[in-house]
Amino acid sequence: MPCRPPSAFKRKELGTVPNSSDEMKKLFLCLFLCCIFNSSLIHAGEIQGIVKNLNGVLENAIVYLEKIDGKTFPPPEKTVILNQVGLVFVPHVLPVLVGTKVNFPNEDVVLHNVFSPGYTGKFNLGTYPQGTTKTRVFEKPGIVLLLCNVHHEMSAFVLVVETPYFVVTGRDGKYTLRNVPPGKYNLAVWHESMRHQIKKIEVLDKSQVNVNFLMIKK
Repeated sequence: MPCRPPSAFKRKELGTVPNSSDEMKKLFLCLFLCCIFNSSLIHAGEIQGIVKNLNGVLENAIVYLEKIDGKTFPPPEKTVILNQVGLVFVPHVLPVLVGTKVNFPNEDVVLHNVFSPGYTGKFNLGTYPQGTTKTRVFEKPGIVLLLCNVHHEMSAFVLVVETPYFVVTGRDGKYTLRNVPPGKYNLAVWHESMRHQIKKIEVLDKSQVNVNFLMIKK
């Protein structure tokens, strides 16, 4: 993730020098933050493993770091998309950071509806046709069940978390969390049909931590 200078410098020609104390302060602040960010990446570690149950590997499990005391993370500027296509929510499970904006486009020729019964905030985006997009900002941590009033077979889950360290397992049940700064964390895993699990872990300088989960059915 490259560090970009403040917007004030984008308008200046290459090679010019900021000519005000405010601009100099912004430049030094940007350089300082770049140094901190790059330093954390240099020392970052990696967490990897596999999620299983008694019958085999688990797809669509969300592995993530729980809230880190004393730290908050700004939501991404880019909007996340959870589609409605072929009478299915795609993807079926979606982890997002608190404050993330999610778009719900309807790509089917039929009407769709997106609503949540209220486990982590009740809402209803209404019914809308093909080519229309509705938006929701997820401000509260927790599980959000998504349903469609028009097609009762449709469902999806948004897991709103408090760190940017999360990943969804694929068909092989494997996961990797990259660029994790050294420290002690609570590593959690969620699956719609399994009991929630948490393990205490420690990531050392440039280390690779292997953590596997054996999930138990609810």
